Amino acid sequence: MSEHTPTPTITEYWNDAAPTFDAEPDHGLRDADTRAAWARLLGGWIPAGSRSVLDVGCGTGTLSLLLAADGHRVTGVDLAPRMIAEARAKQAATGHTARFLVGDAAAPPVGEDARFDVVLARHLLWTLPQPEAALGRWCGLLRPGGVLILIEGRWAEAAPGSTPYAADAELLPWPGGVGAEQLADTVRPLVASLRIEQLGGDPQLWGRPVTDERYALIAQV
Repeated sequence: MSEHTPTPTITEYWNDAAPTFDAEPDHGLRDADTRAAWARLLGGWIPAGSRSVLDVGCGTGTLSLLLAADGHRVTGVDLAPRMIAEARAKQAATGHTARFLVGDAAAPPVGEDARFDVVLARHLLWTLPQPEAALGRWCGLLRPGGVLILIEGRWAEAAPGSTPYAADAELLPWPGGVGAEQLADTVRPLVASLRIEQLGGDPQLWGRPVTDERYALIAQV
């Protein structure tokens, strides 16, 4: 097993989460207002026109398919086969064109020569054993002038009785998320410019009010 390969326990965790993953309002985007709020955000971050987008840690493909519906050419990658199965089922139901691959989001299996206009990751960095290496790899997959979009935060503690994450998860570099200032300091040497947008004050995005830190980092290489 390579240093970038997720352990079976982590894969099993996300496989087990797949059937109910979309029950969270910001995961499934089943509410029309929540869906529209995310569509507006993404539309403001991604340059106009049909763009090639890599959605790393795509889960059940909700954001991938939202972007595909807007005319973008989307590839989604997730390590959990059941997450990808859910994404492909949703794709078949909607008829939107997108490609979904099972693989490590930190080292996307898209081919050495693949390049994208946009790399998108939402709520992913806290799960990675080497987030800084992943960030470098993602920036390397962008064309000149490409956009890196990281939707991140510092999460509130899990509710009592919820399923714990993988063993030794507290040893990950960024357990529980990463603050905006720390992430900006990490990304800044890799990009030409970046900005932070705070997202925690918009309950429509999350389907409820939130009190933890939530933000987007948008960078251009």
